[in-house]
Amino acid sequence: MSAPESETPGSASSRAKDHSPWNWLLFIPIVVPLIPVFFNADSPRVLGFPRFYWLQLAYILLGVATTTLVYQLTKKRGGR
Repeated sequence: MSAPESETPGSASSRAKDHSPWNWLLFIPIVVPLIPVFFNADSPRVLGFPRFYWLQLAYILLGVATTTLVYQLTKKRGGR
């Protein structure tokens, strides 16, 4: 039987052990676009585009902002 390989700080198995509660925020950009009441209307229009189309862009920005926030809150601080 071979000895287990040592884990480097950037390996996939060491990243998988991050059980930060901040990771739960990543469900926000998944769940919010699934709520039909947000986009099930034509008005208000922004620059002539119905609500559904400009909300798609807003959902992208929500996902980027949430991912950036979680990354900043969970990244390891230190010399490695």
